[in-house]
Amino acid sequence: MPRHKNLQKVILVFGGLSLRMIFTSWRTHFRETLLLAIPVCLSNIGHMGVDLADTYFIGKLPEHTEGQAAIALAGAFYVTFLVMAIGVSYGLTPLVAEAQAQQKTARIANLLRHSIVLNVLTSLILVLMLLAINPMLGKLGQPEAVVRLAVPFLGVILLSMIPLSIFFSFKQFAEGMSDTRMAMYITLGSNALNILLNYVLVFGHWGFPEMGMMGSCWATFIARCGMGLAMWLYVRYGSRYAVYREGFRFKNLEWSYFKELLKIGVPSGLMFVIEVVAFSMPAAFIGQLGADHLAAHRIALSLASVTYMISSGLGAAATIRVGHFLGMGEREQVRRAGFSAMGLALAFMVLAAIVFVLFSKELPAFFNEDYTVLEIAAPLFFIAAIFQVFDGLQVTAQGALRGVQDMVVPGIIAAVSYWLIGLLLSYLLCFEAGLGVMGVWFGYVAGLFAAATGLVWRFYSKTR
Repeated sequence: MPRHKNLQKVILVFGGLSLRMIFTSWRTHFRETLLLAIPVCLSNIGHMGVDLADTYFIGKLPEHTEGQAAIALAGAFYVTFLVMAIGVSYGLTPLVAEAQAQQKTARIANLLRHSIVLNVLTSLILVLMLLAINPMLGKLGQPEAVVRLAVPFLGVILLSMIPLSIFFSFKQFAEGMSDTRMAMYITLGSNALNILLNYVLVFGHWGFPEMGMMGSCWATFIARCGMGLAMWLYVRYGSRYAVYREGFRFKNLEWSYFKELLKIGVPSGLMFVIEVVAFSMPAAFIGQLGADHLAAHRIALSLASVTYMISSGLGAAATIRVGHFLGMGEREQVRRAGFSAMGLALAFMVLAAIVFVLFSKELPAFFNEDYTVLEIAAPLFFIAAIFQVFDGLQVTAQGALRGVQDMVVPGIIAAVSYWLIGLLLSYLLCFEAGLGVMGVWFGYVAGLFAAATGLVWRFYSKTR
């Protein structure tokens, strides 16, 4: 009997130590994920801040409802192409994180060189495609006043894709090196510049001409040029990255590096496109309901996108940490790094949902004072409160899967969830069921639920 008691004590001691080690490990993952994610989250909010600033200043113009509807229509096309360019740049981060864990300096420099070339070429091709599509905005059955404003707006804003691609080339490189702070500072500084330029150019202050809606467009373009230049200077001349300056010598390019980047970047971009199309293309048929409905949709979706960007930052942290542990061969830590990011995203999105419910009337009123627009927008925030929870889970699961360089199956899951379920239901509920813009948002909920379920399960299965 004493021997059995001693055995029980040994089991309890080792069991207690094991539980303590597991708890400590998870707590460390939460802390490390947050340290990486917070600068990325703030950087992402800065990107959305540009969008919100445009919405706010245009909302102060006499033709504010048509203006907000116009940037919703133009944005539906621009963002679809932009996220493809951004997705291609995302192929660099997990590869750099893995190589950095293995201390392969020459490989990192080569990855940087090939990524810059690939991203600039991709953005140029996409800009040319957008230029060809721009005249088609007038053939979508939208209100004439909205199309009149949307066509020139898109004609300028599409040019900002080139400096943004340069910015993201170096941003994703720095994030792969676990350096997320400078991109945050640059993005927030650019956001401040955009707000200042909006104030000056939209209303014609300080001797500048009053440009109205196009002033907002040019403000965004100039601010994004500053972003690309600042991030290039930081990586090119920063002492931290001196050892990688070989990456700025564009010679001896090899297809094998392009292939590696494209293997992750193209599926990442396509997943973003699949999701963005499902969320932005409904603007084309919401516009048939009238400018009021499209303006309300624009306001609600812009604010929901801000909370999405927080979870997207957590997903970026998941990519970095998962890729790092993959390079070190620590499979259990790969799993915990991914699921800790998902847990943090879930907690944040629940809090955001509560805010949306409590301030469903006050939030849209900040951007538009039109009574009809506010009456349409307020109910959308209740629906957004539901889909945010699933949105946070799916985007962090995407980031974790990108870290293990698994993109093909997640791309299929995204296509089925967002198009066959979300986009189709949005159309049917909007027109066939007669729910209007609320039907579109119920379709969003269904698509995000399917995506979150499928992507979380895929990461669980991939790392089991």
